[in-house]
Amino acid sequence: MPAELHDPPVLTRAEHAVARALAETARSDEVYPRVLAAIGEALGWGLGAVWEAPAEPGGTMCCVATWHAAGVEAGEFEALSRATGFGPGQGLPGRVWSSGSPAWIAEVAEDPNFPRADAARRAGLHAAVCFPMSGPAGVLGAIEFFSGEHREPDALVTATMASIGAQVGQFVQRRRAEQAVLEAAELKRAMLDASLDCIVTMNHEGCVLDFNPAAERTFGYRAGDVIGREMAELIVPPSLRAMHRAGLARYLEGGDARVLDRRLEITGMRADGSEFPVELTITRIEVPGPPTFTGYIRDITDRKAAERELRESRARLVAAADEERRRIERDLHDGAQQRLVASALGLRLARAKMSADPAAALEALDQAEAELDGAATELRELARGIHPAILTDGGLEPALAMLARRSPVVAHVSVDLGGRLPPAVESAAYFVVSEALTNVARYAGAARVEVRAEMRDGSLALRVSDDGCGGADPAGGSGLRGLTDRLAALDGTLTVDSPPGGGTALRAEVPCG
Repeated sequence: MPAELHDPPVLTRAEHAVARALAETARSDEVYPRVLAAIGEALGWGLGAVWEAPAEPGGTMCCVATWHAAGVEAGEFEALSRATGFGPGQGLPGRVWSSGSPAWIAEVAEDPNFPRADAARRAGLHAAVCFPMSGPAGVLGAIEFFSGEHREPDALVTATMASIGAQVGQFVQRRRAEQAVLEAAELKRAMLDASLDCIVTMNHEGCVLDFNPAAERTFGYRAGDVIGREMAELIVPPSLRAMHRAGLARYLEGGDARVLDRRLEITGMRADGSEFPVELTITRIEVPGPPTFTGYIRDITDRKAAERELRESRARLVAAADEERRRIERDLHDGAQQRLVASALGLRLARAKMSADPAAALEALDQAEAELDGAATELRELARGIHPAILTDGGLEPALAMLARRSPVVAHVSVDLGGRLPPAVESAAYFVVSEALTNVARYAGAARVEVRAEMRDGSLALRVSDDGCGGADPAGGSGLRGLTDRLAALDGTLTVDSPPGGGTALRAEVPCG
C-alpha cells in the first residue's frame, strides 16, 4: 500500500473534498461522481461505485453511479455492477448492507462471496474496500472502491471512509426527505388542480392564500389576481359580508366554531357580481401560528334547478291527474250515467205498463236495452281513452302499429324489443308516440314520419322523426312537457332536436330494470 495513504493530511484532504462536493451539489447524479473521484484520486483507488438500498423492505441494493481513474479499462465490470442487484449479505455491497460495517478484501478473485470475480479479474482489479452510507434510519447504501494491486486492510483508511460514509448517508437521507416533501407537495397540488370542487384557503385576516383552478372557473377570477386580497370582497355577496366578518372575528376571539366542519348551503358571488347557490364546508388547517382555513365550495346551480324542476314536475303531474279525474267524472256524468238513469226510468215505465199496455211496456224495454247498450259502448270508449285495450292485450308492437295506421301522415314503424316490457314502460312509450304523431299531423307539414323502438343497454329507446318544417319548442306546449313529466316518473328522458327547416327528431329513453 502506498505510504501516503497513512498520511493524515491525505485522508483529511479526502474528507474535505467530499464535504465540498456534498455542500456544492444537490443532485445525486452529480454529487456521487464527485464523491467517488474525490476519494479515489486522494487515496489512489482506480474504480469506485455507489450502491443505494431500496426505500421499501424486500428489495435489492442497486448500483447508481460509477467512476474510474484515467487509464483504467473496466467497462465490462461497471456495466455488470449496474445490472446486478444484491440482497442483504450478498456480494460486497450486500455484506456491508447487512452488517452496517466497512469490509475490506485484499484479493477479490479469492473471495468466496464476490459474484463479480470473473469480471474483476478480466479488468485487473484486485483489492476492494466497501463502507456503508449510514444515517439515523440505518444503512442507506454503500460505497465501494477497487485497486489494480493487492492491498491489505488499513484501519486508518477504513475509519476515514466510515466517517465519509456517514456524511454521504446524511446527504442521502436529506435528499430523500426533501424528495418526499416535494412529492407530497406535488401530489397535493395535483389533487387541488384536479378537484371539481372549488378549494379556497384564507388566513386569519380573511385574505386568500390559495385559489384552485375549479375556483377560477367557477368565480371568474385568476388565482394570481386574488391571492392576498380579502375573500369577502371577492366571492361573498354584499348582503352576507358583515356576517362572514363577524363570524371570523368571533372565532378568533373565543374559538366559537359555529360553521366549521359543517355542510352549508349559502350564496356565492362571481366576478361579474352575479349570485348563485353554493354548498360550503369550512375546515381549519392545523398548522403552527395563527389559524388558517380552507373552504370547499361546490356550485349547486344545476342541482337546485333539477330540484325545482322535480317539484314543478310533481305539481304538474298532480294537476294533470286531477284534471283527468275531473274529465272522467264529467264523461261519466254526462254520458254513461245519463244513459243508465234513462234505462232505469224505462224499466220502471215498462213495469208500470206491463199489465195495462203490454205493447208500450215492450217499447219501453227496447228503449232501456238501447240505452244500456249505449252506456256500455261509452264505458268502453272511456276505458280505451284511459288505456288502449290493444296495448294491454298485445303489447307495444301492435299498439304502435295501430297508431301508425290511424296517423294522417304516412308512418313507418320499426320495433325490435325481444318481448313484453313492464306495463308502465309500455304505457309511457305508447303515449310518447301518440303525442308525437299528433304533433306531426298538426304542426310539422311532413310527408313521412319514422317510428323506431328498440332495446339498448337495458333501456327502451324510442325515436320519432319526420321530414317536416322543424322548429319545435319543447317548452312551448303542454303536450311535450307532460310527456317529459311522465318519463321522469320512470327515470326516463326526453330530448327534441328540431332545427328550422330540418325536420324534428324526438328521442326518449326509459329504463326497463
